[in-house]
Amino acid sequence: MNILTLTPRGLCRAMAIGFGALLASGAQAATPAYEDVHELPRGHYALPEEGSVIGESYTVTVEEGDTLIDIAREHNVGYEEIRMANPDVSIWAPFADTEVTIPARRVLPDTKRDGIVINLSELRLYYFSEPGVVETYPISVGREEFSTPVGVTKTTIKVKDPAWSPPASMRREAAARGEPAPSVVPAGPDNPLGRHAILLGIPSYLIHGTNKPEGVGMRVSRGCIRMFPEDIESLYERVPSGTRVNIIDQPFKAGWTADGELLAQSYPALEENREGFEPLMFAMDKVAQVFGEEQPPVDYKRLRALVESPDGQAISLLKTAEEEPTPEPAEPRNLYESIAIAER
Repeated sequence: MNILTLTPRGLCRAMAIGFGALLASGAQAATPAYEDVHELPRGHYALPEEGSVIGESYTVTVEEGDTLIDIAREHNVGYEEIRMANPDVSIWAPFADTEVTIPARRVLPDTKRDGIVINLSELRLYYFSEPGVVETYPISVGREEFSTPVGVTKTTIKVKDPAWSPPASMRREAAARGEPAPSVVPAGPDNPLGRHAILLGIPSYLIHGTNKPEGVGMRVSRGCIRMFPEDIESLYERVPSGTRVNIIDQPFKAGWTADGELLAQSYPALEENREGFEPLMFAMDKVAQVFGEEQPPVDYKRLRALVESPDGQAISLLKTAEEEPTPEPAEPRNLYESIAIAER
């Protein structure tokens, strides 16, 4: 994983660069200035001329009183992302001076780069807002019994300070608890839609803000897409009605950096989409698509570990020059044989 470390004087970076068609070797890159890495507005990235990887991961230091939730929001990261990237750090009470990884390096989803793309397993929204630019923000999606549907739709109406009508199922649940829900919740601090909402062509589904931003980056909604208030406000002002919205579910992504390094990211698959889904085969097919007809020099043990323990980190899959090949009786004929050999 490539890491930039934020210090009062700037950033230090160690970058692995892939060389050649078969082997990748590491090399030190020049240290970028903070303003060079963060020159675009929040969530904005220049689309690479080659490859499909954006951003760089980096670390920040916890200050007294910070929570990981505070740090995640400040750095455009959601709950699950910050938790998976820092499994040994307390979410609510991290020690001061602890280094926290900000997982900001991402492989773009394998889909048409047009309008808004929502990747459910990744819990992220991508917006291809103008030529050469992509924006990305953490989101919340529907929990298992209220899953967000997959498909292509579009934005329709935008509403500022929307009123919210709790669905009948929620009112029944509240009544069963002895807490009758109102039929309409007006705009204000108690409104779970927040101050901005963008309606979708799928009836009853919206992209909206929230009055509980600590839940952004989790599966907590009843199917709608939730965003941090500052992120939905920005989109609200700029996304035209009729914008294409592609809701996909890609728990595994693979792509090249501009320097020739093959990276992959793996996320926990949504329970409701697991029927007939074999994560390892899905990942291998994605890698095969990236390479085309060539036999990839992939570290299959690393690939398997990535799929079996998904944490959203961008990991290099190419074998390094230092790795000595293990003699085998015969060359593998395809990816599936390769991973079987790697497991021997």
